[in-house]
Amino acid sequence: MNRLNSMFNQKKNNLLSVYFTAGYPDLNATVDVAEALEKAGVDFLEIGFPYSDPVADGPTIQNSSQQALDNGMTLNVLFEQLAELRKRVSIPVLLMGYANPMVQYGVERFCAKAAEVGVDGVIVPDLPMYEYETLYKECFAKHGLSNIFLVTPQTAEDRIRKIDGLSNSFIYLLSSASITGGSLTLSDVTETYFKRIKDMELNNPVVIGFGISNKAAFDKATAYANGAIVGSAFVKFQAEEGYLERIPEFVKSIRN
Repeated sequence: MNRLNSMFNQKKNNLLSVYFTAGYPDLNATVDVAEALEKAGVDFLEIGFPYSDPVADGPTIQNSSQQALDNGMTLNVLFEQLAELRKRVSIPVLLMGYANPMVQYGVERFCAKAAEVGVDGVIVPDLPMYEYETLYKECFAKHGLSNIFLVTPQTAEDRIRKIDGLSNSFIYLLSSASITGGSLTLSDVTETYFKRIKDMELNNPVVIGFGISNKAAFDKATAYANGAIVGSAFVKFQAEEGYLERIPEFVKSIRN
């Protein structure tokens, strides 16, 4: 059983994940940030590998990706940094990014390196389900990596059932169909959407992302799902002076 499945077996609710961009704001901070987040009580992590055209991301994560690239972050550099990950971090870790850099690197090589450094899964928002199923599923399985699918308010029920059947850890439920960096407002429409997914009683746990920026949003999301993901709010926080030492303060503001 991998780290993700063990986590969901041990803790069913109020799971907190944090996303951050590898190489931002400093090239060599990646594992330091991961370690600090674990010590602060985060349940699992998403490390973004930057890309020059992050179409699903808002300005905050776009800017962090560009700065990381300017700092010299590449997949080669990231995997070199993550070589020491499992000496310092024990919680589940996912890589999140776009298909283009993964394909350019070589999917087989990418999966092998990810497994070698202790990564548990991958989130690739623009990887078509058909391509994953026909081209890459066996490669992911061979290296023990979970592929995390995204569901939006527009995703049809039959497709959600298909995603549930292909998943083996959790499903990433987008709070809206917009880009990252917005704020979660629990309108009647959003609440109906969350309730619809909850009432489907899917086989896999569900984690909500996009717009989780404070305790109120975290509490709203976890009323309908097993956990929630904080992204842009943390990346904004990283721009502040002394952010690394203040990570416990940030996590406390979300969870307590």
